[in-house]
Amino acid sequence: MLLTLLTTDPEILVQEVEQTDQKMSLIQMAISGGWLMLILLLLSIIAIYIFGSRWWAIRKASQIDPNFMNNIHNLIKEGKIKPALSLCKTNNSPIARLIEKGIERIGRPLSDIQAAVENTGNVEVARLEKGLPMLATIAGGAPMIGFLGTVIGMIQAFFNMSQAGNNIDITLLSGGIYTAMVTTVGGLFVGIIAYFGYNYLTAKISDLIFKMENNTIEFMDMLHEPADSVKIKSGKEE
Repeated sequence: MLLTLLTTDPEILVQEVEQTDQKMSLIQMAISGGWLMLILLLLSIIAIYIFGSRWWAIRKASQIDPNFMNNIHNLIKEGKIKPALSLCKTNNSPIARLIEKGIERIGRPLSDIQAAVENTGNVEVARLEKGLPMLATIAGGAPMIGFLGTVIGMIQAFFNMSQAGNNIDITLLSGGIYTAMVTTVGGLFVGIIAYFGYNYLTAKISDLIFKMENNTIEFMDMLHEPADSVKIKSGKEE
């Protein structure tokens, strides 16, 4: 029994070495996918860049002093318009810019103030959503490019079979199918990353928009409450 194990172990080791040599790395697999993999690589780089830049911008936009609105309320109630504007400018965030635009319109009709704040909010939202349409396009387009590679690979496989005539070999078919599967996997991989990234950023932007709306409502209520005193004091302040 021991002799049989000694004689068979070298053969098993040789087979294992051959199997490890036949394994292909991800880079080799991507290269075998053809020129479409270069397009998918470019799309993946763009998707990662958009996600990183938008994530950082949303993170910065979400950072605001929790006492910001209370301080604004106290300053406006006391008629200190210029200090309130200075406080808004020191807080570099969409919420602060909304409130700043509203404070600049104090003394005008409340409908004009609300319209100015809403217009500024639309500009801030558009700034936050910059690049998201491109990310959504990559999420939908990358799998289609992968499927295009699948069709091209299958066409190559059947073309090789037609050219071989009666000498049909399995390798003629497997090469094209292999290329087709690699591009499909690449397209799905890039598309899935872009899809989840897009939904994540959209959810974060929706949360930030909700905060902006809440602060805008709070600001307008603030103006309704001491409306007469604010107008009088703002005139003296200016």
